[in-house]
Amino acid sequence: MRTQTVEADIIVVGGGLAGVSAAVAAARLGRRTVLINNRPVLGGNSSSEVRVWVCGATAHGNQRWARETGIIGEMYRENQFRNPEGNPVYWDDVVLDTVRREPNLTLFLNTEVLEAEATGPDDARRVLSVTGWTMGSEIRTVFRAPLFLDCTGDGLIGRLVGARHRLGKESRAEFGEEWAPEQPVREFLGSTLLFYTKDIGRPVKYVAPESAKDISTTPIPATRIIRSGDSGAHYWWIEWGGQLDIVDDNERIRDELRSVILGIWDHIKNSGEFDADNLTLEWIGNLPGKREYRRFIGDYTLRQQDVLEQTAFDDGVAFGGWSIDLHPAEGMYATGAGAVQRFSDGLFEIPYRSLYSANVENLLMAGRNVSATHIAFGAARVMATCAAMGEAAGTAAALCLEHDVTPRGLYEQHREDLRQTLLRADASLIGVANADPADLARGATATASSTLRTIEAPEGDAEPLPLVDDLGIVVPVHPRLDTVDLLVSADQPTTLTVETWSTGLRQNVVPQHLEHTTTVEVPAGERVWVQAGTRFAPGEPQNAVVVVRANPLVRVHTTTPLPPGVLTLVHRVDNDDRNVEVDRDGLLVQWPTKPLRGKTLVFRAQPESEALAPERATGGYNRPYGGPNMWASDPSADGEQWLRLDWERPVTASEVRLVFDDDVDIELNTLHHHRTPDEVMPTLARDYRVEVLPVGSASWRTVAEVRDNRHRLRVHALPAESGAFTAARVVIERTNGAREARVVAFRVQS
Repeated sequence: MRTQTVEADIIVVGGGLAGVSAAVAAARLGRRTVLINNRPVLGGNSSSEVRVWVCGATAHGNQRWARETGIIGEMYRENQFRNPEGNPVYWDDVVLDTVRREPNLTLFLNTEVLEAEATGPDDARRVLSVTGWTMGSEIRTVFRAPLFLDCTGDGLIGRLVGARHRLGKESRAEFGEEWAPEQPVREFLGSTLLFYTKDIGRPVKYVAPESAKDISTTPIPATRIIRSGDSGAHYWWIEWGGQLDIVDDNERIRDELRSVILGIWDHIKNSGEFDADNLTLEWIGNLPGKREYRRFIGDYTLRQQDVLEQTAFDDGVAFGGWSIDLHPAEGMYATGAGAVQRFSDGLFEIPYRSLYSANVENLLMAGRNVSATHIAFGAARVMATCAAMGEAAGTAAALCLEHDVTPRGLYEQHREDLRQTLLRADASLIGVANADPADLARGATATASSTLRTIEAPEGDAEPLPLVDDLGIVVPVHPRLDTVDLLVSADQPTTLTVETWSTGLRQNVVPQHLEHTTTVEVPAGERVWVQAGTRFAPGEPQNAVVVVRANPLVRVHTTTPLPPGVLTLVHRVDNDDRNVEVDRDGLLVQWPTKPLRGKTLVFRAQPESEALAPERATGGYNRPYGGPNMWASDPSADGEQWLRLDWERPVTASEVRLVFDDDVDIELNTLHHHRTPDEVMPTLARDYRVEVLPVGSASWRTVAEVRDNRHRLRVHALPAESGAFTAARVVIERTNGAREARVVAFRVQS
């Protein structure tokens, strides 16, 4: 047994995805960072100890162009490449490698923080240290730093140092939330255990242990969907403890959950209702996956209105897209739905002021303990969203040290610096344009070898589709949309109603406001082109939804792949989980993309568009926002494709930052709840080189060359001998499958 003291710049407690992202972000900004986790593996609820799949803003494919970027995006893509079968053990190492490759980051596993030292009055507390005990090693460590991040989920550190917090549900009157109860109630979302099954190819018996609950005495068989082929997070509804104290009663909750799992398995194996003879129980979790406990009070409390109305914040540093997802306090014993969900019409912002304590001046937080009401927390609590908040909080901590300010002082004096730093790192932001004074590309002229100017989906191997539902074609409009040509078939003459809708907020992809409508004559015949007037000229770039109203006499034609900036909507409510009650009032639910995801109608938009012009790669945003915000080459162009920057005067730079398109509309669930067949996103550049044109030279000098790329963000330090140059370009020799080269961002940092 020994005692030691560890000093660092930033201490992060909690090794879930919020804590991992926070620690990695701080370390990448040069800060000596410590990450403390009380379990032997990282990842929190996503780890192999709990095995909850990582959900986020994509919301199982309900939101559009919504997948997170930044650090959690890196882990998503790495898992997709390493772990196509969705093995939770392999995911553990994706997370561990992400941490251990950072030289400024020191990891302490199996270390439980037991004590914390703080000073100051109740309204101005300051953390001095936390003390942890490393199991197995018998080491007591005192951790000291000027800044601390509580990413423990339960909010342990904040509780130990006196941070103000909330427990349970606020009253409706406190924040004016429609879904809140009339009176405050100390109830929570419950905890969950999961189980895995395996087909061993021969009959195997199951003798239920004495602890197994007879679920026939409960509402479960009548109110929940039980299927013999399901396992893992399909059984998210095995949930309990919402009417207890989630932390104090953790052991009781675990025992109850385990008894029900054993009872469900007994029901599957021995009731005679299921084809389960060859199935065996392979794994049961023993560490409850918690959903809710303490939520700290920050300078801003995220509310239901902020989620559903998609409030824009001057300190928005992360986004979410998951529904407000509320579960009955009775959990699996409730007779109603296992969850009630209500979606916003697009991504919602999370403000930085929700990520630091209102009364502990050097404490930030990220994850499910951030400053939010119970209702808003229902949308912000999922793990990829927690990770996005973690990256923001870790970045903020590093900038606090750089500017010698408190977390509150960073908001008051440097919040735009925080957002620009996050954008430079390709973090999960919406609506933040590039205003980085150190990015020389902003002052350059952008040109390209070719550009995709006509937004269209050619016939190719198009397949007919009866027009039994209203369909929507999402088209980027820059500067205007005059007509859309459609390929149709009809057995007799008829008409089509075609409408042009704007989307409201620029991050939304739903038909919000009717802008134009027309009726088109359709002659009888196969594969006939018809033209619809779609007159729409917005004052700034944005998406339009061209709605083709249902007509069973008409067949449209669908094709793949999707052109950049294009999606297809279907006017049909889609809910693939019968344990969930989904509010159907929202446009997002009424117009899903899932039925035709990856496909588009054969169409051609006119006139030519600037939506994918070279300068889109230097303007910021880094993701779809009123358009695709990327450069794309002409898919019919031959040979290498390049994007070039020219300066009027020579420049010198330290690095080039490239962001390639990894199609953020595709969900990359860690355990592959939704499976995409591509281990590497086809839209990414595969082979490319970066070149500069030195002053006085007519020949390009190669400063970086990459083969078999599978990453979205690539940072290339420029060698000192590069000197001054008048032009730079990225030359894409080959993609991972896409017909066109795509570059989301091309930065040249001074």
